Amino acid sequence: MIFSRTCVFVAAWYYFRMKTLRETIADARARKVAVGHFNVSDSNQFNAIVAAAAELGVPVIIGATEGEQKFFGTHEVAALVRAAREKKGLSVYLNSDHTRTIEGMKAAVDAGFDAVLFDGAKETIEHNIELVKETVAYAKAAGREVLVEGELGYIGSSSQVHADIPEGAGLDMTTPELATRFVQETGVDLLAPSVGNIHGLLKGRAKPALDLPRIEAISKAVGIPMVLHGASGETDADVHGAIERGMGIVHVNTEIRVAYKDAIARGLAENAEDIAPYKYMLPAMEAVKQVVLKKLKVFNGL
Repeated sequence: MIFSRTCVFVAAWYYFRMKTLRETIADARARKVAVGHFNVSDSNQFNAIVAAAAELGVPVIIGATEGEQKFFGTHEVAALVRAAREKKGLSVYLNSDHTRTIEGMKAAVDAGFDAVLFDGAKETIEHNIELVKETVAYAKAAGREVLVEGELGYIGSSSQVHADIPEGAGLDMTTPELATRFVQETGVDLLAPSVGNIHGLLKGRAKPALDLPRIEAISKAVGIPMVLHGASGETDADVHGAIERGMGIVHVNTEIRVAYKDAIARGLAENAEDIAPYKYMLPAMEAVKQVVLKKLKVFNGL
């Protein structure tokens, strides 16, 4: 009984002593590094990402879009994050990524997410501001700190391998002036601008270079941490440059999806006669972990 109570006390101590996401981002910005953000669709990907962060001893943000939450479960992914904190003492945070409905935003906040990105990038600037202001108000009323991220400029909406740049993506890059207006009128904590970044990968060719001077100008204008979306396939040099100029969080999803799918296919082929799922899922988890390890080293200057 004493041992059990001690375990509960230690778990609670880790949970309540863990830095908030705001503090973690501020610490990263002070050190000119960034917090890695990786999306999940199931517990295998979650376990692989958390294992990579634990191995390096760095914080990590788990992202789940409305579609990913629908498949995985909004409360289920939140429970896994709580377990990683309470049982393992890890700095794992949870973000509702690319949330496009008010209902989805509220569900994530109510489930205990640490942050919500309300993505109104395809809306008019006026409607985008209106939706994000509503998100900020709901987050503030939650009774705990929930960071709100807004997105300006369309960079595509799908983490896929594209034959060409998605129509309209990257054409309306964010300006310092528009970013300043957006931040002032919404009160967001984080800003995801369009700076040459595009969601997904391009088949058979490199992605466009990031506009590093634009990143620096926007960062100086808004004075809040920024978020780099669509980092899959970006060069390490561009990612380093973006972090140095104001990006406090870097998102990766497509590279994880590709590694996971390819490893599952290999595992199924190599274990064609075996029906035990872990025989072909363990290599897939390891593949995801290796991608995350590589990215976290880049983001954290390791």
